[in-house]
Amino acid sequence: MEYGLVVLWLALYLSLCYVGATVAAVLFPRFANRGVAFGIPVALTILWLVTYVVGRLSLTAGIYLGLVALVAAAGVAAVRGVTVDGRAYAEVAAVFTLAFGFLVAVRALDPAIVPIGGEKFLDYGLLKSLLRADTLPPEDMWFAGEPVAYYYGGHLLAAILTRLTGTAGQYAYNLALAGFYATLVTAAYGLAGAVAADRGVPRRLAAGFSAFFVGVASNLSTPTRFLIWLLPEGVTQWVASAVGYEIEGLAAGPDRFSYWDASRVITDDAGDFVTYEPSAAFVIDEFPLFAWLNGDMHAHMMSTGFLLLAAALCFSYYQTPAVEWRRRLTLLFGALPTLAGLMAVTNTWSFPSVAGLAMLTVVLAPSDPTTLLPNGVGRRLRTTGLTHEAVRVGVALAVAVAIVLVGLLWSLPFWLGAASGREIAVLPDRTSLLELLSVHGVFLVPFALYLYAQAGRALGTDRARVVGVATVGVVFLGAAVDLAAVGLLVPLVAGTWLFARSPSLSRSLDSVPALTDGGDRTVDFEVVLILAGAGLVLLVEFVFVKENIGRMNTVFKTYMQVWVLWAAAVGPVLAWLLTRWRPDGETRRTVTTTGIRAFVALLVVSTSVYGAFALSNHVGAAGDPTLDGTAYLDREHPREAEAIRWLDRTVEGRPTIVTAAPAGYRWNPDEGKGSSAPASLTGLPTVAGWYHEAQYRNETVYQTRVEDVRTIYTGSAGDQIALLRQYDVRYVYVGPAERARYGEITVDHVSGVTVEKRAGDVVVYRVHREQL
Repeated sequence: MEYGLVVLWLALYLSLCYVGATVAAVLFPRFANRGVAFGIPVALTILWLVTYVVGRLSLTAGIYLGLVALVAAAGVAAVRGVTVDGRAYAEVAAVFTLAFGFLVAVRALDPAIVPIGGEKFLDYGLLKSLLRADTLPPEDMWFAGEPVAYYYGGHLLAAILTRLTGTAGQYAYNLALAGFYATLVTAAYGLAGAVAADRGVPRRLAAGFSAFFVGVASNLSTPTRFLIWLLPEGVTQWVASAVGYEIEGLAAGPDRFSYWDASRVITDDAGDFVTYEPSAAFVIDEFPLFAWLNGDMHAHMMSTGFLLLAAALCFSYYQTPAVEWRRRLTLLFGALPTLAGLMAVTNTWSFPSVAGLAMLTVVLAPSDPTTLLPNGVGRRLRTTGLTHEAVRVGVALAVAVAIVLVGLLWSLPFWLGAASGREIAVLPDRTSLLELLSVHGVFLVPFALYLYAQAGRALGTDRARVVGVATVGVVFLGAAVDLAAVGLLVPLVAGTWLFARSPSLSRSLDSVPALTDGGDRTVDFEVVLILAGAGLVLLVEFVFVKENIGRMNTVFKTYMQVWVLWAAAVGPVLAWLLTRWRPDGETRRTVTTTGIRAFVALLVVSTSVYGAFALSNHVGAAGDPTLDGTAYLDREHPREAEAIRWLDRTVEGRPTIVTAAPAGYRWNPDEGKGSSAPASLTGLPTVAGWYHEAQYRNETVYQTRVEDVRTIYTGSAGDQIALLRQYDVRYVYVGPAERARYGEITVDHVSGVTVEKRAGDVVVYRVHREQL
């Protein structure tokens, strides 16, 4: 186990946290602990932005200028009297260290960077490409000679940290994964604590809940399957049929548990929008613990901490009074668009979410959005009643558009490059009520209880019960007409919106009273997070990005954002339910308090079942702990391990290689099924790699390269020479997959092609361009 590297990376993260916390204190002056928990994402944002801009000229210069910019920003803040509270920093450092250590331990038991079971070859290949690159954008390791056609911002962050520590890529991959996980957990801890403290709710209680639900909890499918297994045999089949599960996996017994099952709860019709095998009809519904256990270093994971940073910036705006209009403008049009630019390149799916969060915040914040406008314009637009609500929404929408436009400017090189486009489609196969509850029920049930409690305080118990019964009716009506998400989420959206905006609405709608309770605000910023998540779930029920795998990617990349936003909201909600919900009457108070405590305990225990089984499986299947993601090569692919390591350690720069194509998720060389391992594990660009390139670019262009690769291996000498020149090939890799796919290989007969390395079953040929 590489303990020295663990200490080195942890020291770097905690140093970034301290320096970044000095800047964060300027952005979050009203937060409990002044935003120390956001020190790392703030520091990484500054580092990334400078590197991304300057990296067009020199990646190395960009990294070190980024460090200079970060230290300079912290220095300016310090000169202005900003300090970092030592106790607050120690608390955040402890949370980060605990989360980082947990994920390091998990990855050390299962560190392998393999092609199957995810897209680790894509993620590691991008990291290695960036480690080899001199400038941005990096060359595509699966499409030599062209810039990468994928959002690589998170991999750039990992590469920055890897270069700063001087760590080899095979170790840096898993250490960076642990850092992204700990950043997410710490950010959720910080945001939930700040929201709770603003309400007068116990900060650490709320923060702890959110950290748990974002980092440890699972959806409800695993505890449901476990319950099915526990039931008497005669009842098991009936319950399984009722909830739509087969008696398999954990439902058939603990020895049948698979950590994958919980991420494939939703199924869609394999109809018009699905052209892969029927199994592709499963929609991916990941949650953080599954994602990090599986070990991809994927965009939807690396962006999560920055999504919560965007939410924190919105909360800072939410707290800022109207008279501080300059600070509000700076947050909206300075900080948020800059972060949106990072999001565009890191995980494009989250780019519009930054603007959506800002729009909701501007509408629901206590300060009137018209105060953002010039005085004369703002005064004319200030009306009352529903007209004023429409004005608030209009101004908020304009703010969201502005954030998108400025964010596009920050990330313009990405959009002008090879960023691939997709067609928008509508009306996919919709999700059933049971599927929605299985995936989102862990949050929807507490949110519903929270709104019911608020309704009881505002309307009285009897009226609240009527509203509750009506809501249940709407839920079942939606399910009956195949609009389960509408029936389930529209009451949630309507309830949170009314509670957030009721003081002004009550002036125009007599039927909606002002929902206040003395000095205790009815709701706070948690409603923005709840509404943002609900809006995303509703959106993907009707609109999706059309691909040959249906809406799988759309749900996959969107639901992770929903989980993160709702996890940050559920901590303050649960803490409020435990400490502030006090109905009239001493007996009812005791009963209610006991019931709430039992409910929260059940929620925590049930959502921990997945982690208990998954972690025990990882421990049981593990060998000696290591963070070397390529250690498995010597054991599982000994015929090619030496050659791949030789390419990685000996070949400098980014010369083009040739490997078998097309390639994909399986490494079965004897069947002629390549995996682009020599390119993916070294960062050396190959002429044609994984078949994802057909999706990134287009099928015709990709297939042309596939045929060119065949010609390079087996064609006539004249055609081979022409293609070797065209693609500027330096090395030709001939291993088991190439022999099985192409049969008799003739490229070694070409004058100017010589043997450079023999290792195991692999021959690496050197192409001497000047001799061709």
